[in-house]
Amino acid sequence: MKWRTYPQDVLPLWVAEMDVPLAAPVAGAITDAVALGDTGYPAGTAYAEALAEFAHKRWNWDGIAVERTAIVPDVMLGIVEMLKLVSAPGDPVIVNCPVYPPFYQFAGNLDRPVVEAPLGADMRIDFTVLDDVFRHASGGASRPVYLLCSPHNPTGTVHTADELTRVAHLAREHGVRVVVDEIHAPIVAAGTSFVPFLSVPGAENGLSLMSASKAWNLAGLKAALAIAGPEAAGDLARMPEEVSHGPSHLGIIAHTAALRDGGDWLDALLRGLDDNRRLLASLLSQHLPSVGYTPAQATFLAWLDCRELTPGDDPADVFLRRGRVALNSGRPFGTGGEGFVRLNLAASPDVITEAVRRMASAVN
Repeated sequence: MKWRTYPQDVLPLWVAEMDVPLAAPVAGAITDAVALGDTGYPAGTAYAEALAEFAHKRWNWDGIAVERTAIVPDVMLGIVEMLKLVSAPGDPVIVNCPVYPPFYQFAGNLDRPVVEAPLGADMRIDFTVLDDVFRHASGGASRPVYLLCSPHNPTGTVHTADELTRVAHLAREHGVRVVVDEIHAPIVAAGTSFVPFLSVPGAENGLSLMSASKAWNLAGLKAALAIAGPEAAGDLARMPEEVSHGPSHLGIIAHTAALRDGGDWLDALLRGLDDNRRLLASLLSQHLPSVGYTPAQATFLAWLDCRELTPGDDPADVFLRRGRVALNSGRPFGTGGEGFVRLNLAASPDVITEAVRRMASAVN
């Protein structure tokens, strides 16, 4: 999708695919399965076991109990199933905007109205706002859900243990269920630690969605895991059995291999992304100094403040028309996205350098 959506003269730095060679352990697992003709329906708990091992090694967390997991086709479809379990049509879904646009689309398609709790100016959770939104959303007979993005997309913010604990306590106080998209969890900058939501006190009734797809560039090999806290096990058990038929068996094989044997590859990727964050900051300072950019703590995405560049215009449209660079417009990310663009950093230094050169030519 990344390289095929736009004409050939457009440099694509938009959708969250990475320009990287596939990790050798993943490629080997897939080719071995194909050689065996092992292309049937998915089965077993290998994926959950591999994620539990990864969580222990990377996050020092032993909270993934295999019996409280379920395979789902991907993170967003898993979120849909979790929303069905803990809410009903008409119940509000609370999000921290600006946020990943499918949160709006999928919740809307389920007839769950989205209620925004905007991030603060520092791009972190504003707890005064969140408390107020929780209070209003929990009135009456509604069963509100807080759909938390952690790490946050598009800002790349990594929520701290203290912040996540406050989220859990506020949610319990107001009777709000928490569903967490943790798809970018393995992709953190040097010196940053990811904290799983289900690891903090008070989050025992939470539901999380995790996947190897973003960290190892496996979006085309569908598979994800729904993970329930101890108090949410009954909810997850009510998920229809046929949902587990949706993931790709080859996808599960690939994701399992990535989590078990792809650690060295991931470490090399993380070093490259750190280099690219520094490169982008330097290039913007030199060629587009009026663009605001703070290197993210996580993800391979950059959230660029272009409000001083193109007042009244969508900067993504300007960069595409005049510079032939495809970025994500901030508008679909909700309140707070106007005047911003999202740039995909998971590309070669040469591509990033050329992209910034084209962006500068579009506005200078």
